[in-house]
Amino acid sequence: MNTLKRLALPLLFTALSVQADNAVNVQLLSATVKDEKIADATVILQKNGEQSLTATSNAQGMATINSAYADDAGTLLIVKKPGYSELVVKCPCSDMTYAISPVMKSLDAMRIVLNWGAKPEDLDSHIVYPNNHIYFENMTGTDALLDVDDTNSFGPETITLNVKHEGERYVYAVHNFSDASAPGSKRLSDSQAKVFVYVGETLVKTYYVPTNQIGNLWTVFAVTESGDLQDFNTIKAVTSYQRLQTSEFQSVIDHTSVSSAEYTSEAVATSKALNKQGEQAYHAGKLDDAIRLYQAAIELDGSFGQAYSNLGLAFQKAGNVAEALWANRKAIALADGASAATVKASSHYNNGKIYEEAGQWNDALREYHYAKRAKDNTVYDKAIKRMQEKGAK
Repeated sequence: MNTLKRLALPLLFTALSVQADNAVNVQLLSATVKDEKIADATVILQKNGEQSLTATSNAQGMATINSAYADDAGTLLIVKKPGYSELVVKCPCSDMTYAISPVMKSLDAMRIVLNWGAKPEDLDSHIVYPNNHIYFENMTGTDALLDVDDTNSFGPETITLNVKHEGERYVYAVHNFSDASAPGSKRLSDSQAKVFVYVGETLVKTYYVPTNQIGNLWTVFAVTESGDLQDFNTIKAVTSYQRLQTSEFQSVIDHTSVSSAEYTSEAVATSKALNKQGEQAYHAGKLDDAIRLYQAAIELDGSFGQAYSNLGLAFQKAGNVAEALWANRKAIALADGASAATVKASSHYNNGKIYEEAGQWNDALREYHYAKRAKDNTVYDKAIKRMQEKGAK
């Protein structure tokens, strides 16, 4: 028995040591109020086929989960708190700081949140659109602002577009200010930087910095003139902070190709199956399940226009109308083939109904006109007349 005890005690201490070594520690901050700690948020670690692990953040925004899971891309970190959008991010997560976004009410608002690791200390968010360049030296612009600027690692850096203007193109990028004079640095690529894009109540897109690349400017995405997201996800070099002005930034953008992801046949097939499951859930009235399945389909195949169209309908029926506008716009951008006119017309019409119900007559009229241009229908004629009678122009 004594021999067994002598064997058991080292094994017990080893097990405790492994558990401590695998503790995942995160800090939660507000995305919009500098250094505001988020208490009482639910923090979940999730891995396929394993039981989820949960903790609650304390008054300092700290949460610790003792986990046997590897802290790698096979594990998800989920953060939930009433009044905030749910955050879902791929690990590695331990010793990171994450910011959560308060729910937005505006139909045409968007929030962009940047987080990164300990090094480099200072990454900066930039967004360029007509007659505007928002960054730390120019924190406000037309219907947009840099809510939070961070210079001491981790972030967040947050830009909020209170209104995204129709017909204007917005380009978002991240500059490694710490290596502003070192265009040959790889530290931006090694920074574990992540960009979270929020619409309404929902995290609609996450970008992960490309790895093993040289350069100090990460051009992440554009919001197109019609309102859909266009991916760049490209790292390039700029020569110095002093030259990182709108003209040089625009030159980089103009010579940066839109990323065209290639999806494996297996991913495409799985995406189609998930979309079909989503349709079944939608018709069964299980809207949350439908939304989750459509999002999973899009994650596997970002060119799947029908999944975006279905997601728009599900969001709209669930009352997430800002998210529905975003999904419909992406469906319109991806529409092709024999059904393109129908997809464009119906998506524009659905957007028009959202604006009409919100009392935004001019926006509704614009969408109804777009629907009619795509495909003639008396329903669209009636909608146009209805808006004109309300004084829309």
